Amino acid sequence: MSKPVLPGSVIGVLGSGQLGRMFAIAARRMGYRVHTLSPDSDTPTGQVSDEEVIASYDDLDAVRRFARRVQVVTYEFENVPLATAEAAAEVAVVRPAGTVLHTTQQRIREKTFLEKAGLRVAPFRTVYSLDDLRQAIAALGTPAVLKTADFGYDGKGQFRITDPGQAELAWTSLGGKDCVLEAYIDFACEVSVVAARDVFGNFAHYGVIYNEHRNHILDISVAPAQVSPRVAAEAVEAARTVLEKLDVVGVLCVEFFLTQDEKLLINELAPRPHNSGHFTFDACLTSQFEQQLRAVCGLRLGSTDLLRPAAMANLLGDLWQHGEPDWASVCAQPDVKLHLYGKLEARPGRKMGHLTSLAHTAEEALRKVKAAREALATP
Repeated sequence: MSKPVLPGSVIGVLGSGQLGRMFAIAARRMGYRVHTLSPDSDTPTGQVSDEEVIASYDDLDAVRRFARRVQVVTYEFENVPLATAEAAAEVAVVRPAGTVLHTTQQRIREKTFLEKAGLRVAPFRTVYSLDDLRQAIAALGTPAVLKTADFGYDGKGQFRITDPGQAELAWTSLGGKDCVLEAYIDFACEVSVVAARDVFGNFAHYGVIYNEHRNHILDISVAPAQVSPRVAAEAVEAARTVLEKLDVVGVLCVEFFLTQDEKLLINELAPRPHNSGHFTFDACLTSQFEQQLRAVCGLRLGSTDLLRPAAMANLLGDLWQHGEPDWASVCAQPDVKLHLYGKLEARPGRKMGHLTSLAHTAEEALRKVKAAREALATP
């Protein structure tokens, strides 16, 4: 086992969005330096890093040069090409390993892995052609959801099929790419477990988180989720199984559907800190971002104790449609924390920041964070 990467060392981050930004803040607070690589400049991560390298992920020579100047490399989103992670691994430690990236960045591989691991997922069929799609619809029925195998997030790369006659339209709309067809699940709610595993095999988690989506984008998260003890225990054990079987060193989020009869179905895996875990930045002894840092640096995991119940509300670019939001209204509320990501342009549906509210109960935290966000949009 390699020696731990200690404070004062340089951490390399592939990707430069808000997850990297919050990771970099956690790292710099502990005395690490941070370098980030992405094709863009003046990025959320770059604004708080020691060095921002602008290069294509396909420029493998640039990736190798980047990796030579750091002690360990991690990534902040799963669509970093596998070849990029492999090039970095030629000259530096990369955590989580490229094998984790390979499995989780493609839905067919991900769902096949989950099935082989004995974990429940929604009924699905792999689709490589229009004829495959027609057969899959016949097997699963409608409604069903067609999803591209690659590069799908926040509802992108999806088509809901309500009638078998929509097969050709769905196939062409998604570009005739490899897909999976999933049976539509009439779920009671969506929940997630953000968990971590270190180089020693230790496992830690942040409990079950309740999530609400709007237009396929995460809107609200509440911790702890109001689920039965049995469901909570099953969700955590499923997350443990995923991290152990993938041999994850780092943070990974498991997203679930909870059905009306209280069965958990895994929807997606995200091999990095996750939007639904943002509340941990303010509400936990060790945030998911510090936990990622600890894991990839070969340190022991920190305590995940929840200091107070919390709720998180995303701030999308839509809030800017009538001008700059009323930040003073949020800053006047002592139990609400404001996080802005430094993105240069507000666009509808784009994640620009989030609010976190802490309270004595989860219900009170949810009420406060919703009220705070509504006040932001008041003309």
